[in-house]
Amino acid sequence: MPASSSTAHRVHAAAWRDVVDGQVRYAWKKSLWFSAMAGTAIGGGIVYASWSGVLLFALSTGCVLLLGHSLGSHRKLIHDSYQCPAWLAYFLIYCGVLVGLAGPLGLLRQHELRDYAQRQPDCHPFLRHGTGFWRDFWWQVHCDLVLDREPDVVLEPRIAGDRVLAWLERSWMQQQLPVALLLHAWGGMGFVVWGVCARVTAGILGHWLIGHFAHNHGAMNHEVEGAAVQGYNIRFTSLLTMGECWHNNHHAYPGSARLGLYRGEWDPGWWLLCGLRRIGLVWALRLPEDLPVRAELRSLRRDDAGAAGPMAPALPPLAAGIQHLGVQRGPTSQ
Repeated sequence: MPASSSTAHRVHAAAWRDVVDGQVRYAWKKSLWFSAMAGTAIGGGIVYASWSGVLLFALSTGCVLLLGHSLGSHRKLIHDSYQCPAWLAYFLIYCGVLVGLAGPLGLLRQHELRDYAQRQPDCHPFLRHGTGFWRDFWWQVHCDLVLDREPDVVLEPRIAGDRVLAWLERSWMQQQLPVALLLHAWGGMGFVVWGVCARVTAGILGHWLIGHFAHNHGAMNHEVEGAAVQGYNIRFTSLLTMGECWHNNHHAYPGSARLGLYRGEWDPGWWLLCGLRRIGLVWALRLPEDLPVRAELRSLRRDDAGAAGPMAPALPPLAAGIQHLGVQRGPTSQ
């Protein structure tokens, strides 16, 4: 891995092949969690079919994906791409827990291992979604990877020692219970089925689907030279994924708070961050030009430098978009 990509990484491995050798093993807790949610969603969805339930499912799923997975878990906890008050950060991360994928620390460690592995010359197919569609579904949803030599994932003290995050990590499955009780009091068992079970099922399946396609098919604006796998942009899913579909852009600039970098790349997560910045709730939004230059990053866009070549961190289309939104640049955090 080039030095520009490895110096500040949370994963520490003795050799890059530590992310190649390992076995995929059935994870019964993970499998039972998804199977119970999916089975209840399918069966209960038939018994308690209603337009109000479908509307609840759509709204609750959209809220936890936007506020939780995109802004809380991914752009804040994992990449710290913007700053906000502690209470808001905890609220957004809590919403991320409600997606039902894992606890915040577990999700962070999974993400970091994948990110590190995908930057190496090669990595295990589990870590790069490098197998067939149905096998990848089985692996990602029902199994875990046990590496022969597990790298260390070193979290910053502010994260590793955070008591709220530790509590959410221990109780992430149980965090669905208060929501279920409120929904049951509001609309009965039907609302529990649609507002909890169907929502969690969609979150797990959607996370796997986007991960699979975003590492196998789609458009590319950038290439990370020497990487085991490239990221791809999955156009036409931007609203469903809250902007997380621009995965090729994210592979190029993982610390950027904005994922949709070019004209036509809709990014609801960025739109919300801009709105929150206007009212003073977020600041120091990091953008590609705020990040260290990566020697291994090449642009595949002809409009960046007249020809495909190494890309400078400044992006004219991005700056134009910021001016159009009327967002004033503030101090950045590295």
